[in-house]
Amino acid sequence: MNYQEAVNFIKEKVGTTIPETAIVLGSGLGVLKEEIQNKIILKYEGIPGFPISTVEGHAGELIVGELSNRKIIAMNGRFHYYEGYDVKQTVFPIRVFSLLGVKNIILTNAAGGINLNYKPGDFMVVNDHLSFFAESVLRGKNEDEFGVRFPDMTEVYDKEEIKKIKAIIEKCSGVAREGVYAYMKGPCFETPAEIRALRTLGADAVGMSTVPEAIVAKHSGMKVVAVSCITNMAAGVIDNKLSHEEVKETADRVKDQFKEIIKEYLEQ
Repeated sequence: MNYQEAVNFIKEKVGTTIPETAIVLGSGLGVLKEEIQNKIILKYEGIPGFPISTVEGHAGELIVGELSNRKIIAMNGRFHYYEGYDVKQTVFPIRVFSLLGVKNIILTNAAGGINLNYKPGDFMVVNDHLSFFAESVLRGKNEDEFGVRFPDMTEVYDKEEIKKIKAIIEKCSGVAREGVYAYMKGPCFETPAEIRALRTLGADAVGMSTVPEAIVAKHSGMKVVAVSCITNMAAGVIDNKLSHEEVKETADRVKDQFKEIIKEYLEQ
């Protein structure tokens, strides 16, 4: 993949001083865009090598600007395996960020609650993940310029940063969850049996993104933080049928808390 072509294009548009922090905004969480100052917006379709985001609630744009007096680069919308892309295409921007010099990444997502103590509107800091049901994003020839063939995944999500953002979440929303995120390929929501199995395996929330990005970011030497917005309870937890509309409605309800959490975290 020609990452350098995308790197050169972005530098040409926004200048050579690239932020050290990247943010990936999940389903319904693009509201953070309105808080970014002095922003330059690049549509994905104009960036060499970038896929096109096809999911409602994902705007499909790269934003470079300032948030909480920090220079940031944000993906307003991401790419998913279920959209038909090869898994390596879904993480193309993360590799580009690495070559741009990004050192820290904040991954956000909308997730289904598996833990019976959770409720829609909660925020969960990811401390580990399950991904063995899906194809590895590192499958194939290793890209040695980014990392080693067999990267250690003992601590994908930085422990010190987990403590920091968890304290901010508790301050902003009253309760802060911390748990394991299970990555499933989608696009169908999971069955009740699959959710029971994931709960038995130790999962607290489930979703269709984030983990490939986290693995590639870790492989590239970035410091990773991930936050899930629990937008619905997973299949079988309650009687309601699942829908993407519910995901967007819950994300919209907690959008102000979400913005404050990310802004205060960046300040620290």
